[in-house]
Amino acid sequence: MFSKSKINEPAKNTENTKTSTPPSSAPASSSGSAASSTGSSSDYKSSAPKAKPPASVLSSDLHITGNMKTTGDIQIEGTVEGDIRAHLLTIGESATIKGEVIADDVVINGRIVGRVRGLKVRLTSSARVEGDIIHKTIAIESGAHFEGSVQRQDDPLNPGAKSAPAQKPNPAS
Repeated sequence: MFSKSKINEPAKNTENTKTSTPPSSAPASSSGSAASSTGSSSDYKSSAPKAKPPASVLSSDLHITGNMKTTGDIQIEGTVEGDIRAHLLTIGESATIKGEVIADDVVINGRIVGRVRGLKVRLTSSARVEGDIIHKTIAIESGAHFEGSVQRQDDPLNPGAKSAPAQKPNPAS
């Protein structure tokens, strides 16, 4: 077993350091080599969840009916009938969303029928949005289709802010 541990460790660590010298590389192995390689990999696994997980991807053949909520990132390629709340939301070119979208950062390549609320909202040239957009910053590429109103708010993620006096100019248009 001890020789298997040495085989699994990187060659430069096994040759240059022996059981008595690992304190110089204390984060990698703090006690005996065989026990510490197993223990340190557990330590690294417990620190790994602190890193940002990859975005959840909903493929183009997936149809979801219901609301979704996460503090992470979502990339949608399929169809969702319901409200979505996320940190970073990417709507793929083949995606269709029917409901309200709330995210810190929204990138729209596909179709949304419903209200969009985001700190940063980006409509690419393939985007099709039918609904109001409430944002802090917005970017709309040439070729994007948009029907609705655009309203800037300092805190667009707060639904209580939707009854702001800025809605008074809307009947004039």
